[in-house]
Amino acid sequence: MLVDSHCHIQDPEFDADRDEVLDRARKAGVSAFVVIGTDMESSWRAVDLADSHSDVYAAVGVHPHSAKELDNRTLGALERLADSPKVVAVGEIGLDYYRMLSPPEAQQDAFRQQLELARRRSLPVVIHSRQADEETFNVLTSYEEQALPDWPKDRPLGVMHCFAGDLMLALRYIQIGFMLSIPGTCTYPKAQLICAVAGGIPLRWMAVETDAPYLAPQAHRRKRNEPAYLLETVSRIAELRGDDFQNVASRTATSTAWLFGLGDIGEPVSLERGEEIK
Repeated sequence: MLVDSHCHIQDPEFDADRDEVLDRARKAGVSAFVVIGTDMESSWRAVDLADSHSDVYAAVGVHPHSAKELDNRTLGALERLADSPKVVAVGEIGLDYYRMLSPPEAQQDAFRQQLELARRRSLPVVIHSRQADEETFNVLTSYEEQALPDWPKDRPLGVMHCFAGDLMLALRYIQIGFMLSIPGTCTYPKAQLICAVAGGIPLRWMAVETDAPYLAPQAHRRKRNEPAYLLETVSRIAELRGDDFQNVASRTATSTAWLFGLGDIGEPVSLERGEEIK
């Protein structure tokens, strides 16, 4: 039992063989897919795909690269799209100070506006953060204070997609109610930071992802990634933890279902924020 918590299989790169990609993943044991939007077009495509498959869910949002395009009209369209029944999160949103395709001020404004949308809709958020660790953490710390009074006490506020920080930062995020998502980069030979996180955080605060078509595991590196390759990521996490593959697979599936409200995947998990991290 596996859940790909973050993929972009609505991307045109999959137009020629999307059904085959989904079938390969299902045969490999992937039981659910969360398809993530990065702008209005990809968000619409994510919802359309989710509407066509019972095991596919959608997140809608505007990536920091496109933050300068988020005007009031676009925000209104995004809010209407977020009401779709198969939408389980707002994302991917956040800050990217590496490529800087939108000015920092525009990124911060878009980030906060979409966090407020998620709070109003009681949806978790999928966070992108690159070379903006402290800035992102500060925004999300403020968001925690705003969201918590009306938030279900045992549900995470969101997930840090493709987490690239160190273990201490990961534990700080857990303390404010955010899960960490481990991608295929944990299979790379020199990926010490993400390997430390994958080996060091509680499984109930961990999701796993492919980010397909990006970030393929080492055996497929520089090729198109796809959800079936999630097995290789989970195998590596199990190795790092000295754990059993099936335990890591089922526990991360349960945690992801807990995060996104996916229903009958795994056993219910309940952890009040502030409980001791184990």
